[in-house]
Amino acid sequence: MEETNFVLLWKDQYEKIDQSLAINKMLLKEVISKKAGSAIRSLIRFKTRGVIAAIIYLILLGMALYYAISYYSTAANYFIISIGAIFLINVKALYDYVRHLIWANNIDFNGSITEVQEKLTRLQLSILQHSRIMVLQLPFWTIFYLSDKWFPNVVSWNFIIFQALFTASFSWLAYWLYKNQTMENANKKWVKTLIEGSGGKSVQKAIDFAREIENFKQL
Repeated sequence: MEETNFVLLWKDQYEKIDQSLAINKMLLKEVISKKAGSAIRSLIRFKTRGVIAAIIYLILLGMALYYAISYYSTAANYFIISIGAIFLINVKALYDYVRHLIWANNIDFNGSITEVQEKLTRLQLSILQHSRIMVLQLPFWTIFYLSDKWFPNVVSWNFIIFQALFTASFSWLAYWLYKNQTMENANKKWVKTLIEGSGGKSVQKAIDFAREIENFKQL
């Protein structure tokens, strides 16, 4: 009789422990989900500020281009070409910011974890691609101030050589940064810095939290 009572008591305690573990696991999963959601909200705030800044920046660039084209002279050719290219690259940047905002707002960490991971991975890859495109504007900042009224006819050979090396070096840098910003190099410090500057840090945090949620579901 005593042995039967002991078995029943042990079984009861075991069920209580099992229920307690299940509750703790559920609470921990909820905490992690909130942290992941917080990381995405941080990204949303970052991208919202980016959209506002990009619009203001594009308006200023557009005004400069409009003025240069409206009062066109061949002296403005370098300016129009360089600022035009920078304008187009930043139009792409604005498009990316808006797209990232939409994607981030559509992530529900209470839904399918597989779907969440797919959305986060897509967002991470898009941010990387965005960062790669942005570096392509570097060479154009080295020529916008030139004018055919004085370049290359009026300046010395020293300046021409300097300008050629200056533009070539930034062109090479842009190409190198574009080529080497890949997921394979994502752990390198300089790549992390560039991606984080585009909001990648928040996405990586969310991805890490999503992995923790997946691990809890597998327990």
